[in-house]
Amino acid sequence: MDQARCPWAVTPAEIAYHDQEWGRPLHDDRALFELLVLEGMQAGVSWRIILEKRDAFRQAFDGFDPQVVAGYGPEKLEALMHDSGILRNRTKLRCAISNAAAFLHIQQEFGSFDNYIWSWVGGVPIVNHPCSMEDLPAQTPLSETISTDLKKRGFKFVGPVIVYAYLQSAGLVNDHMEWCPWHGSTDR
Repeated sequence: MDQARCPWAVTPAEIAYHDQEWGRPLHDDRALFELLVLEGMQAGVSWRIILEKRDAFRQAFDGFDPQVVAGYGPEKLEALMHDSGILRNRTKLRCAISNAAAFLHIQQEFGSFDNYIWSWVGGVPIVNHPCSMEDLPAQTPLSETISTDLKKRGFKFVGPVIVYAYLQSAGLVNDHMEWCPWHGSTDR
């Protein structure tokens, strides 16, 4: 596609992610959990690497079923540590497992994680108007507030920068460049 798009989307995986997912409202709890795990895994690593390993992560994490992931024990953690298809950071892997349990608690309290996370924006995506990459913040007061709440609920690897990236990837925030064809798009 020779169309202008946000400048960070360069590789085929990034372009597909940009054009089909990023900034588009996501309401499926399993997919919301997947992004939460992947955003945590991305800390200190290029998103490009995460996208390239996404299928391996899906396989290693049993399709990102939070019920299954929450039940992982020491043997599964060791199996993940030996899976060359994913990032093998023990701390991040442990956090993904404990975050699954916290995710399940939110589902029980709010009926779904979707209900919880979308309540922060009143169910309507925030559409920003960046004209360049320099216009994109790393974090916002909203991501700081959500980060604090998630941490109180037992989540790890959910600092305000990770949460802001999560809000963008799950479509709660649309940060496509104003000149990008996907700016303001809320189609799924």
